[in-house]
This record gives sequence, C-alpha cells and structure tokens, in this order.
Amino acid sequence: MRLNKIFASMLFVGASFSGNGWAESFQPFEVTDIQVEGLQRVALGAALLSLPVKVGDTVDEVKLQQAIKSLYGSTNFENISVSHEDGILFVTVKERPTISVISFEGNKDIKDEQLQESLDGSGVRAGESLDRTMLTGIEKGLQDFYYGVGKYGAKVEAQIINLPRNRVELKFKFTEGLAAEIRQINVVGNTVFSDYELIGMLELKDYVAWWDLFGERRYQKQKLQADLETIKTYYHNQGYIRFDVTSTQVAMTPDRKGLYITINVNEGEKYKVKEVNLIGDLMGREKLMKAILPIKPGNMYNGADVTFTEEMYSKYLGRFGYAYPEVKTYPEINDETKEVVLNINVNPGKRVYVRSINFTGNTVTKDEVMRRELRQMEGAWLNSAQIEQSKLRLNRLGYFETVDAETIPVPGSDDLVDVAVKVKEQPSGSFNAGVGYGTESGVSLQFGVEQNNFLGTGNQAGFSINTNKYSKSANLSYTDPYFTKDGVSLGGSIFWNEFDANEANLERYKNKSYGVALNSGFPINESNRLNGGIGYRHNTISEISSYEQALRFYNVYRNDDPDSDLSFDNFELNAGWYRSTVNRGQFPTDGSSQRLSGKMTVPGSDLKYFKTDFDTSFYFPLTPQHGFVMLARAHLGYANGYGKFDDNDQILPFWENYYSGGSSSLRGFKSNSVGPRSFYLYRGSEACSPDVSGDGCSLPGNLDTIQVSSGNSIGGNAIATASLEVIVPTPFLDEAYTNSVRTSFFLDAGNVWDTEFDYDSYRTLPADQFTKLQDYSDPDRLRASWGMSVQWISPMGPMVFSLAWPLKEYEDDETEIFSFNIGKTF
Repeated sequence: MRLNKIFASMLFVGASFSGNGWAESFQPFEVTDIQVEGLQRVALGAALLSLPVKVGDTVDEVKLQQAIKSLYGSTNFENISVSHEDGILFVTVKERPTISVISFEGNKDIKDEQLQESLDGSGVRAGESLDRTMLTGIEKGLQDFYYGVGKYGAKVEAQIINLPRNRVELKFKFTEGLAAEIRQINVVGNTVFSDYELIGMLELKDYVAWWDLFGERRYQKQKLQADLETIKTYYHNQGYIRFDVTSTQVAMTPDRKGLYITINVNEGEKYKVKEVNLIGDLMGREKLMKAILPIKPGNMYNGADVTFTEEMYSKYLGRFGYAYPEVKTYPEINDETKEVVLNINVNPGKRVYVRSINFTGNTVTKDEVMRRELRQMEGAWLNSAQIEQSKLRLNRLGYFETVDAETIPVPGSDDLVDVAVKVKEQPSGSFNAGVGYGTESGVSLQFGVEQNNFLGTGNQAGFSINTNKYSKSANLSYTDPYFTKDGVSLGGSIFWNEFDANEANLERYKNKSYGVALNSGFPINESNRLNGGIGYRHNTISEISSYEQALRFYNVYRNDDPDSDLSFDNFELNAGWYRSTVNRGQFPTDGSSQRLSGKMTVPGSDLKYFKTDFDTSFYFPLTPQHGFVMLARAHLGYANGYGKFDDNDQILPFWENYYSGGSSSLRGFKSNSVGPRSFYLYRGSEACSPDVSGDGCSLPGNLDTIQVSSGNSIGGNAIATASLEVIVPTPFLDEAYTNSVRTSFFLDAGNVWDTEFDYDSYRTLPADQFTKLQDYSDPDRLRASWGMSVQWISPMGPMVFSLAWPLKEYEDDETEIFSFNIGKTF
C-alpha cells in the first residue's frame, strides 16, 4: 500500500503546464483566484483543503509541483493538469472512478468471502474509489496463492467495466486450471530412518491407495513447510539435536502438471542429557519445580520433553497470577562427548490481576448463568487453571457449540487484564408442533417445549404432549440447577402416559400411569454429584396376554374378577451418583462419565421392587485436534422384587423390565426386540387360562399333548450392553459443523435376561417342547451388530440416522438395517 502511494505521488511529473510561455520559462505570479474543474463526487472544499496554495500566495514552479503532489496524495484523482491566466490558477482534475460492484468469476478453490476479505485489507471495496495502480499487485498476489497450492497454470485477470456517472464494476476472472500432482518425494542424507518411514509421516503424499477416496497428491507450499517441521521434530525427539534440513527442491515437469520434491537432511548423532539446570526467578519454589522436572540426566535428549517442560512450568506459574511467563531452554552442546546441558531459564514476569470478565456471543443465555460456572473471580489474580476449569464447566452445560477465553491487557496498566469469554450458542432444547416420523415410533404428533436453558436462565423446563403408534403422554417438568448459590438443584415433574406394548414390538398389555416426582441434587466437587428424590406413581394394567411369564405376576395380584384391570399405587425413592470429566456437554471428545442410579418402592406401596443401573462412557482422542475419537461405553442394570405379598414372593412388575434393540442400544435390531420372548401353552386350539398355577399348564388331559408356542419380546430384569465407536470427521461437511454433526462407526453387543422365571418347573412337558421353551427363554444368546451412525443437533431436537447390520443374530431375531429418529437422547 505504501509503495503504491509513493508511486502515485510521483505522477505529478506527468502533469501538463500551459499558459503564458510556461513551456519556455516559468515566471512566478500572485494567485488572485483558484478554479477547480472536473469535480463530480469530491466536494470543492475537500479539493481546496488538499491544495497547499491560497489566494494571495506567490507561486513558483516548485510550489506548483508540491501542490500537484498533494492533490495526488489525497487519492481522489487519477489525472491532474494546471494552468494560469491573469493570476487565476486553473486546476483541471479527473476523479478516480467509484467501485460500484465487485464480482468474481471462475473461482472454486477460494470462496467469494475470502476474496472480498483480502480485498478489504487492501482498501478495495464497493463504494470506495478505484486505484488502478493496485490491481497488478492484487492479481499477482492471488496468482501466487494458486501457485502455493500447486496450480501453476492459474491466471487471474482484473477487468474494469465502465458504468455511468464515473462508476465501474471491478470483475476478477479466474482460470484455475488443474493442480500439479506430486510424482515423487525423495529424502537425501538419511541413514538412521528409512525413506518409507519418513515419507509415511508427511501430510504431502506421492502415492494414494485406490481405496482412499479422500486422499490426494496435491502440492501445497504450507503443507511442505509443516512436513519439514514434522521431520525435524521426529529426529529431535529421538535424540538427534543437531539434525537439520539443509535444503529442499521442488522441481516441475515441463508440462507443469507434475512435481518432484527433494528433501536434503543432515542427521547428526544422538546426544544424551548430561545435566538440567533451573535458572532465573524460581519464586522460592525451586525444590518443587525440580521435583516435578520430567527430564532426567542420563536420558537421551528428547525435544518433546523439552517443549512439555516449558509448557508445564508456564501453566504452573499461571496458577499464581503470572499470566505471561517466559520459560525458555538454552542447550549447551558438547560435540565431543555427545552430551547436552539444558539450562531452563524461568522468568515469571509480573503478577497479573483480573479487572473484569466480559461475555460475548450469548444472545439467549444470561450473563449470570455463565458467571456462576466460572472459577476465575474478578479482583483475584489470574489463574490459568481456573480459566480452563471455567471453560470446561461452560462447555459441559451443553448450551454452547464453542467456548473461548482470552486475556486482554488493560491499557496503561502492566498488572491488570480483562478476561473476554466468547461463546457460540447452539440449540439446547426444542419446540415441537406438528408431525414427525421414526422407524421405531412410526408417525407421531407432537406439541411441546423442551428446554435445558429455559429463557436463558439455565433452568430446565419442559411441557410436552406426544402421541405415536404405541404411546400417548403429557409431561410438565421444571428444574433449577442453582436453587441455592452452592449449586444445590431442585426440580419436579407431573406426568401422564398411556402405553400399548403390542405396538412397541412387545407382548400385549396396556399401561395407564400418572404421577408426580420431586428431586434434588448436591455437588460434591467439580466432577461428582449426588442426587435423590421421591415420587408417587399410579399404574392401571389391562388387556394382559395370557403368556406364562405374565401369568406368574398376574396370579399373585389378580382380583376376584379375572377380567378386571389391575391398579397399583406406589411411592418411590430414588438416589444416584454422577461423575463427569468430559470436555463438552454435547458431543464430547475427551474425558469420561459414570452414572450409578437406583430406585425402590417404599414399604406400604402396592408393589415392592427395586432397580439399579450403571452407565459409563470413555472418550479417547486419537488425534491432537480430536478429529478422530474412540468411544467405549457400557450399561449394566438389574431389578427385582423384595418382600412378600399374601405369602408369595414379590416380583418385578413386567412393565418395569429392561428392553434392548433400536437406535438407543443394540442398533441393527428392531426396537425392544432383543431378549427373552413370551411363550404360551396350548392343547389344540385351547390355551391355558389365567387361573393356572404358574408351575406349568394345568389344562386337563394328557400332558404329552401340550404344545409350546412363542410370542413377542417381553424384556427381562437384567441387562448388559456395550458399544465401541470410532468417531470420525463427517465427510463432505465443513469443519464449522463439527460440534453439531457427528459421524461414527460402531460395534454394539449385549443382551437382556430374565434371571427369576423358573423354566425348570416346566420339565414335565415333552422334551421337544421343553427345548423350544429354553430357546424362547434366550438365557445365553449374545447379540452383536456393526454399522455407521450420524447424529445431528437440529433446531427440532436431536436427530439420529443409523445403518446397522447384525454381526451375531438368531433365527427368530427381528432386525432393522436403517433407523431414523427425532428427539432421541444421545
């Protein structure tokens, strides 16, 4: 820009001087008037302000040249001429045209927004005047960019299209051409590590396997520089402190379509660490800092250990308010002994305090909701560990797609900073009104609001009315996670539900329920939390199929009228422990979480039973950028009855059974289809009646004629499922959607069991029928499946798409390759 201005300011030599013998010899004169001609956009006053000549001044040739130079320096004019007559100074100008439109044509590798941002940096934008002298430099800069990505045949042409009223359209035409491919990469001078090993760690490739759909051999200058650093770092980490890349050559084929890259290296020899010295201002913590020093004398030199040590000490000093510490290692290399002395100089700088913490990007979430999650306080010294903990807590809320924190020095002060917390919000709930579809639930009608960040308060609120092929429900809930300032939560819910099991791939029964619940939670520390609650639930069970497992329950609690419904009133206690170290609330990529929960009905309830569940998840990032992540998770559950009822052992109500299969557990199998199946006993067309004893069919006649027939899935009182997933970048999707769309490849396995039903009591059946019964009980079968899943946090709520194929299945299993659901919990 400065060079262009200098070039423009020198154009005054091309101005024309005319009038009274000026061409022969210029005579100074006194200016009696100044007239400026040719002005259109520039105001006369603005032009005169740029002209260092006033009425009454005596001007000579030097002064006029200075005046013309000043006018060109205003950047408003592209041509200027002056003349005079009878003391009147005439200035004739041609204004620079105004850029009306900037357009781009033919660009594919560079987006319009990126091009416009680059032009803005050069002052070229719509509404500004056009400086033609800059266009050549802009063309060259854009062309150099294409050369940097291997497109050596690219051309960039700036076209100026004249428009009325001294306006122009500035059009950039791009001919990108094809990128030159890397034909071969050579490493010269290496003896310790092979070409295969070194080239294999490079991002640039000279060979891509046919099955690698996303691999490319395209050259990029920036990638080459990064690859050279990768090789250098690799050698330094192996003890070769003298290693150096002496030169690189990039040779192009005559047709400009291929490249040969040669990397010349000097490996040197391995060096050991002789001594490590901590020098500088250690703030009286020398003993501790030496104790945690990871580098030990006698070990092989490792550059990664040096970098880690510097970062570790910087973070350590950051915990005490030293925001800008300088920790630098100065090696003393002895080439004779092949040893190195590491002098680690520590300069903590000045202790810094936080003046204020400011939030941006939270258009919905209130400042106070975010501020209560902070561990860094205003007025306290800056603590880097507390800043990171604050970011982690904000991420775990699940309200934000990204959370960034930056320290900004306060002008005029060397010991104060402001902390700027910038967030990008994401949907933390959903509003449903309309029709939905799921392969498990069929067509559904919904109306409701589910919000984890209700009106930006951080409170969880929900009101919903839903109906699908097997369920109708209404629910009203509200939870305040900060009922007290110490983080004690309090919430409650009121619910109503009608459930038709036959429509949900289960054996037929109907369950109408309603109730109310109250719950509270108590934080133990940053990662652990306890919760507990009490509730009331009423169940009415009707239209029960007369399969043997249900009859076991029905015969204990039936009324005198065998056709009447069963009703139960229960009071429930629940308690749980939750631990989480994950880095984000939605789509974590690191850390783990565990949840242990249990509930039981209190004595005095119509039914006495308990349920316990344990869930765990571990996230292992496979790459530094967390693009690839390994996820391992498991769910264990067990439930049973306790106590007596009319001299009968209490058993678990069958509607409280565990179920598996579908997008939330064993993908590839139909919803709720995995586990034990019901079985019926028949003699001819006559089935066992509801008054059987439960110890086998009591139909009259010859026992050998009784037949066993299977029904649908009924669940069980025990469950164990596990899943192993590899989370990968979503193909063909911009990185901006990383935190809202997740793609993974998975392996699921598990089963559901009924550990209490006494199948041995049916051994009096014919042998072949008892064998059928054992098959239906499914005690030893383990299901497994594999496939791919895509999850999306949409404005309508979470969406899950799955493609899954059973890896281990049985003849009577119900499979489902494709599944799609809205509103499933991840």
